[in-house]
Amino acid sequence: MNPDKVDRSKLEKLGDLPNVGSAIAADLRLLGIIRPEDLAGQSPVELFHKLSSIKGKRQDPCLLDVLISITRFIEGEDPRPWWHYTAERKKMFGYHQETS
Repeated sequence: MNPDKVDRSKLEKLGDLPNVGSAIAADLRLLGIIRPEDLAGQSPVELFHKLSSIKGKRQDPCLLDVLISITRFIEGEDPRPWWHYTAERKKMFGYHQETS
């Protein structure tokens, strides 16, 4: 969902989260995340690596930005577009997101 349209009081399904559409929701379900509250306490980096393992290939680094955005949102931050976290990811892991 577009972060500008997110209503924290109406988080019923994964698509109610900022930056989550049907493809990201499907990826989250692969990770065992069924409801938004299932993200509480989750590490975006661990989720990223787990999904890469499940799918058998490294995922697009922008997915990590999305995972950061939704885990931070669940922790109480305001909803922000996924690209808000790109510079932070690049600073943490380098431009090509070398996290292995």
